[in-house]
Amino acid sequence: MTETTGTETTGRLDRGNGTELAWTRLQGAGPTVVFLPGFRSDMNGDKATALALFCAERGQAMLRFDYSGHGASGGDFLDGTIGAWAADALAAIDALTAGRLVLVGSSMGGWIALLTALARPNRVAALVGIAAAPDFTQRLMWDAATPAERATLERDGVLHVPSQYGEPTPITLGLIKDGINHLVLTGRIPIHCPVRLLHGQADPDVPWELALRIAEQVETPDARVILVKDGDHRLSRPADLDLLRRTLAEFLGQDAA
Repeated sequence: MTETTGTETTGRLDRGNGTELAWTRLQGAGPTVVFLPGFRSDMNGDKATALALFCAERGQAMLRFDYSGHGASGGDFLDGTIGAWAADALAAIDALTAGRLVLVGSSMGGWIALLTALARPNRVAALVGIAAAPDFTQRLMWDAATPAERATLERDGVLHVPSQYGEPTPITLGLIKDGINHLVLTGRIPIHCPVRLLHGQADPDVPWELALRIAEQVETPDARVILVKDGDHRLSRPADLDLLRRTLAEFLGQDAA
């Protein structure tokens, strides 16, 4: 496929298991910006599309994609796990990018970004988290569940939790059990690239203190937390998006890699 700088192309990546991942790519200068969406989100959200426009205007390479069971990708959301979605990210990155990367992860995507940086340390030049939520299946789901909710999960294999963003969120027992295998906040995190963590202090879903813990536990000395006092979980207001663009731009200069 022939691509030119600033031109966006789309396609589908065969995962070899009957599932195809939808992706959109901008050809341009490195490092390549990779956007990692959140839980039940996709590559066409406000932050992803704002960054795509930003990268297009700069002539910057960018990749965004949908995890299996999300957006335009194949697969059933209820079959998804952190391990499966992290593997999707690695498959997309390995097949569709070259050279150094700047990972931008939103909510669950922040967890996926950390796992990706651990798996591809020589390729990741920097990591930006937006309301990053590592270990959320344990900390924010299982540990926060009532005894009745845990009983429902163990009996039915799925629990439907009310969501302020639309339809109830289905939480599966498989998601919870698999998440245990990918916890990162259990000790020092051997990530040595620069890390920036944006978090709203009015976030009702992921405590902003989690950003402080991530910054403390990554081994890089170049970790910064940027708190937005009135920011919500999405951080997608115009001022929030401007902050994201300015944060990302730090890593897109000639010496970014």
